[in-house]
This record gives sequence, C-alpha cells and structure tokens, in this order.
Amino acid sequence: MARRPDLRSGPARLVALARTTIPPMHPAGLPFVGAALAVAAAGRRHRWLRNAGLLAAGANAAFFRHPPRVPPTRPGVVVAPADGLICLVEDAVPPAELNLPDRPMPRISIFLSIFDAHVQRIPISGEVVSVVHRPGLYRSAELAAASADNERNSVLIRTPDGHEVVAVQIAGLVARRIVCDIRPGEKVAIGNTYGLIRYGSRLDTYLPEGTEPLVLPGQRAVGGETILAELPR
Repeated sequence: MARRPDLRSGPARLVALARTTIPPMHPAGLPFVGAALAVAAAGRRHRWLRNAGLLAAGANAAFFRHPPRVPPTRPGVVVAPADGLICLVEDAVPPAELNLPDRPMPRISIFLSIFDAHVQRIPISGEVVSVVHRPGLYRSAELAAASADNERNSVLIRTPDGHEVVAVQIAGLVARRIVCDIRPGEKVAIGNTYGLIRYGSRLDTYLPEGTEPLVLPGQRAVGGETILAELPR
C-alpha cells in the first residue's frame, strides 16, 4: 500500500528553514517595531502612511536583529565584541574612568554602520570588574577622536588567569542610547550578548600589554566569532 505523503512536512521544513535563516530580534527593538506597526495600522486607509509604517517596522526589525553565534572553544582567545569593520589597530591608553595604569595597551576598534547587527558580545570569559558610563559628544564613530570624545560605556573583564580585557561601547553620530545589561561581580561567558547601541556606533577592545592582534584594519568582524587576539601565556 502506497504511503500517503506528509502534507505537514513541507510547511514544517519552511518554518524550520526560516528560523535558521531569519535571525531573531533583540527585545529592545520591540517598542520600535510595535510603534511602526501601530502607525501602519492607523494609516491602513492611506497607502503612503501604511507603507511608511511597514517600512519603518522592517527597518527596525533588521537593525535590532540578534543572530545566533558560536564562539571558538580554544582557551585564551579574545573575540570581536560586535559585527562591523575593523577601522583601527593601534596602542592607546585605556579610558581613564577605569583607573587602569596610564600606559598604552593594544586597542582594536570596530565601526558599526546602521546595516550591522548592533548587539554587543562578551569578548572573553571571566568576571566583570567594573562598568562605567561617561557622557560625551556624538561625533562620527569612524573618527579616531571618537574614542576620547564621544559618550561611552566601558566594561573591564578579568579572566581566571588574571588577564584584563576592556570592551568600550561608543556612541556615534546618530546614536543616542547605549544599553549595557551586565554589572560588576557577574560571571560572563565569551560570545554572550551583553548590550547594544542604537543607530551607528563603535566598539573598542583593549588587550593586555604584550598581546599581538590577529586582525588588520579593513577586515570584517563577526561578533562573538572572529578572533581578535590570543592572550599571552
């Protein structure tokens, strides 16, 4: 007797494919998408308003996307805290508000355009030592001066081996909101999401002295996966 085809297998496969292809959205994006859909619903009799609302909802859903990532398992590596373009690899003094020694450390800067996923990820496993927010300007995040002049939120993480890595969220030209969901004393795992910046920004990662960066300016970074450096042993 011939076996009847499973009519549910096709739709089920499509749903599964969509789940693995279309990334979920960070909860911070829900109010923006909801407001845009409300505009579209209110303007259902006005095509231009309805279309504008739907376009805004789609744009915000894309901006606040939260794609799953698989961090490397090799011990001692530091991963990119965000998606984006590596714009600077240099030595620089870390943010003064962290009260670290006033000596240059290797720094890797990643610029996030409005087309990049804007969630930030833990660069290395360890304990959060300090989280400090500092008000500032809103200049273009591509400029070298943005690290010193712009609004920023600095996170210092200490590994079980005693290495200290700093991740700094920096607001950009149109960014007006830095979100950080971790606090001092928390244990954090490499690749986990810890915050986001709305609408164009930059991430600076400061590495321990003697660390050799493994990336160059012009490369694209994938947050939570791209290895920026391997800590000295």
